[in-house]
Amino acid sequence: MYLVVGLGNPGEKYTFTRHNTGFLAIDYIAQKQSINVKKIKHKAIIGEGSILNQKVVLVKPQTFMNLSGESIQQLVSWYKVELNKLIVIYDDVSMPVGSLRIREKGSAGGHNGIKSIILNLNTDEFTRIKIGVDAKPDGYDLADYVLGKFSDNQQKIMFETFEKVNLAIEELIRSGTKSAMNKYNFIRS
Repeated sequence: MYLVVGLGNPGEKYTFTRHNTGFLAIDYIAQKQSINVKKIKHKAIIGEGSILNQKVVLVKPQTFMNLSGESIQQLVSWYKVELNKLIVIYDDVSMPVGSLRIREKGSAGGHNGIKSIILNLNTDEFTRIKIGVDAKPDGYDLADYVLGKFSDNQQKIMFETFEKVNLAIEELIRSGTKSAMNKYNFIRS
């Protein structure tokens, strides 16, 4: 069984912000895979279903970004998910909009949601799918930038990237993380 988590912040005012890229990706995957993400459990909105005949739980933690690990730790324990089957999708300000980087493990890289997950799980060994949202422009506060909305052109790029994320999730399930990395890691120029 796979736990596929998208990071973001609950509430309408955050819906289409850069920091909610993980939530947006989960919504896209849910639609493509016909999984209804509406059930509230362990401080999250979840949807249970299957992808390529594997049981999958899609997750949008409702704890706010900086406390995401609380919800994820509870879900990992409840569903008895092996950590190599935990996949976390989130925004990355170090890559151009629409870029994709899949990793098997690593540091938080300054991302507070990932810091919370590492702290609560006591490990950094879980799969991540990072989606580029661009670096903040000079003079911007990072918090204001990630809580800002995408331009119309960036939204179009992001939805193309969400299709790649959906395919990468299928590849992860079918052939493993390394295969998904080889096929779907890319930096948009």
